[in-house]
Amino acid sequence: MVVLRREIGDVLRDARQRQGRTLREVSSAARVSLGYLSEVERGQKEASSELLASICEALDVPMSLVLREVSDRIAVAEGLHIPDTIPADVYAGLLSRAGETRDAESMRGDLAPVG
Repeated sequence: MVVLRREIGDVLRDARQRQGRTLREVSSAARVSLGYLSEVERGQKEASSELLASICEALDVPMSLVLREVSDRIAVAEGLHIPDTIPADVYAGLLSRAGETRDAESMRGDLAPVG
């Protein structure tokens, strides 16, 4: 059985590790205790939407991309095929609203594809 909190934790941990950052660095930036962040990453605690937003901000990864990755992982576990594309206009909208200067390809690298 797929457990949502475990999938969220795995995606957050993967993003943090790809950035070469420690739990301590991210917990400080997200203003959450190191122990609690560790429990979230291990799927032992449910992250509230506010906490998830804070962790995503600390990782500089849009929450929508984290949730998409979680959704894709669940779909794969359910045996569904999910195309690994996000329309360019969606990325452009994310970038312009966030005031980011990174392009879509560099942001896409923040999360690993599934399947």
